[in-house]
Amino acid sequence: MRILGIDPALTVTGYGVIDATANKVVLVEAGVIKTSCRQPMHLRLEKIHQAVSSLISDTKPEIMVLEKLYAHYRHPTTAFFLGQARGVICLACAQQGVMLVEYAATRVKKAITGRGLASKYQIQRMVSKTFSLNALPRYNDVTDALALAIAHSSIARAYR
Repeated sequence: MRILGIDPALTVTGYGVIDATANKVVLVEAGVIKTSCRQPMHLRLEKIHQAVSSLISDTKPEIMVLEKLYAHYRHPTTAFFLGQARGVICLACAQQGVMLVEYAATRVKKAITGRGLASKYQIQRMVSKTFSLNALPRYNDVTDALALAIAHSSIARAYR
């Protein structure tokens, strides 16, 4: 099964594509989609939408995985901006007929490390170990996206 994990954000959106079989996961592609805070909002959202649409067309995932939206009451504006980025990503997914699944961050962390409250560093280490990477990915966003994809493969495997 080909899985696309996306860690949405307005400035740096991370993505990771994996192929998952019954007993292993293989890294296909990973990277980031960057926008500039100097650009108007509508152009930033358009860039994210186009990049995700192209990514879906190029990699042909069977499923896309996003983290469920969590918003702290002290930062409502952050949640609003994140929601816009998630919206254009979900739109690209729907337009191309890709199934969408969402998981809470704690569920992803538990699937990756065995602890629902694992640190960013622990997630990075486990993702790097899973793919035998020589170095940690430069962006946490990439690690988080790959963690989403790996978690889904693990969770889906448990329900088969």
